[in-house]
Amino acid sequence: MKLHIIVRAGAAATLAASLGLIATTGGAGADTFGPSAHHEQALFVESESTSGNRVLSYWRSSDGTISFQGSYATNGDGVPAAGASADPLASQGGLTLINNDSELVAVNSESDTVSVFAVNGPHLTFIQQVPSEGLFPDSVASDGNLVAVLNAGDSGSVAEYRLFGDLLVPIPGQVRNLNLGVANVNPPDFHHGAGEVAYTPNGQHLIITTKLSTNAFEVFSVGPFGALGTSAVTTTADNPLPFSFVFDAAGNVVSAEASNSSVSTYAVNANGSLSSIGTVSTAPGDVALCWFSGANGYFYGSNAGSGNVSSFDENASGDPQVVNANAATAHGGTIDSAVSPDGTTLYVESGGAGTIDAYAIGSGGTLTPIETIFNVPLASEGIAVS
Repeated sequence: MKLHIIVRAGAAATLAASLGLIATTGGAGADTFGPSAHHEQALFVESESTSGNRVLSYWRSSDGTISFQGSYATNGDGVPAAGASADPLASQGGLTLINNDSELVAVNSESDTVSVFAVNGPHLTFIQQVPSEGLFPDSVASDGNLVAVLNAGDSGSVAEYRLFGDLLVPIPGQVRNLNLGVANVNPPDFHHGAGEVAYTPNGQHLIITTKLSTNAFEVFSVGPFGALGTSAVTTTADNPLPFSFVFDAAGNVVSAEASNSSVSTYAVNANGSLSSIGTVSTAPGDVALCWFSGANGYFYGSNAGSGNVSSFDENASGDPQVVNANAATAHGGTIDSAVSPDGTTLYVESGGAGTIDAYAIGSGGTLTPIETIFNVPLASEGIAVS
């Protein structure tokens, strides 16, 4: 597959030439790039369409309301995971802001590529499309100028890139196999393909959830210049189907484990192993808690099967606790979510209904409905907020 890059500066052109990349020039009237250009609040959603993947962009007001701004082609295609309905990627982090929100990275699961956009408020400009170094990319993470892409198809893999200006460049020798097993295929079964990749807050480890493939967390060390450990340290999850996770203020993993709609917390040890702190399940009526966001010491899990959001916090020992099993009622196929950078608004995407629900986050982690946006393409997945 060719690698397409819009070159906007001499330095970028030199870099592209030295790497043997195929470059095309950007159109006239392109936006200004870089962190200084990011000044307006925005929300982004990925369509994951099989006939041309797109990123939908929305203006985001200070009161949390959003309004449609535009639609941007990724120049790649999506494809649903086997058995998926409302959640074609069956993952968290398929659409990710990086580099102080200056760039947006979107996965193209059918094309086995990721696309990079420059961000200027809600306005996007396509920069490049790069191979994901594997099959069915479904999650992206970053730490400084390091970017990791998770591939969920077949045996699974994770690949590392370095950000040079606005360009993602693969780091030689930094692709690791996940050995997901013969039960996984391509497109992956939505219960077996890997679910999320993320760097720990201190940047020393890279963590991946394997869902039902091995019911585990795979943790790679991250050494100088981003070098990944040759093999992962594996820790079995407290509950089957570890799907997604965030980090608490102490740097502990707070994980959604979908088999019984549970939340578990783990300490990350220096050797890459995880030590269980505690686990808790939501109410019996909450089904398929898979996606997770955090804000102000509270955590919000999307229950895809019951169309609602549950809230959690931690006690002084780091054990997870249910705050409200039905903190908010959303719409059918409640999936991915994201919190505004100031921690005041939660946005929840419902791929089964084609909606985005906005909630004000109050004291005690309460959620108060602000508005619902309709007419989002059905089975969209991936959400990011600036």
